[in-house]
Amino acid sequence: MWALGAHDGPLRSAVVAAKERGRRDLAVPFGVAVAAAVRALREDGEIDPPELAGLVLVPAPSRARAARSRGGDPVLAVADAASHALAPDPVRVEPVLKFAAGVRDSVGLSARRRVENLAGRVSVPPLRDTGRPECVLFVDDVLTTGATAAESVRTLSRAGVRVDGVVVITAAGLVPR
Repeated sequence: MWALGAHDGPLRSAVVAAKERGRRDLAVPFGVAVAAAVRALREDGEIDPPELAGLVLVPAPSRARAARSRGGDPVLAVADAASHALAPDPVRVEPVLKFAAGVRDSVGLSARRRVENLAGRVSVPPLRDTGRPECVLFVDDVLTTGATAAESVRTLSRAGVRVDGVVVITAAGLVPR
C-alpha cells in the first residue's frame, strides 16, 4: 500500500472537498499525483515498468447513491485522470468493483463495523484478458481502516486477479516525514 500523504491538513481538506463538496476539478491534480506515484513505483522497481506489463487501475467501489449525489464517482475520475497523465503508457481503468445493496457509508463506523459492513459484499465480474502481463493497482481516495481495500483485493483475488498494490491519496494514521 502506498499513500500520497497523511489524511490531515490541506491534503485532507482537498480530499473532503472533492468527495463531499462537489470539487470535481480536483480529480485532475489528484490524478496527476497518482500518475507521478506510479512512475516513482516503476522507477524504484516496486511495480513492473510499461515495457513488461500494462497497467490496470481499479478504482474503489462507490455506493450508487453516493456517486449520484456527488455528481459522479470521484475515485473513478481520479483514476481516469491518472490514466491520461500516464499516456502514452498502456493504462486501462476498470471500474468493475460493485457494492451489494445495503452497504452503509463507512463514516462513523468503527474498524470492526467497517469490516462487517463490507464482508462478502463487494463483487466483480470477470475482467477481460488482454493476453499480455498486467500490473493491477487498486486506487482509493482515503485509507482509514483498510476495510474497503482489503475486501476489494480479496474479491479481485477470488476472481483470479492478482493485485500488485494499493495506491491511495491519503491514509489516516500516517506520520508525515
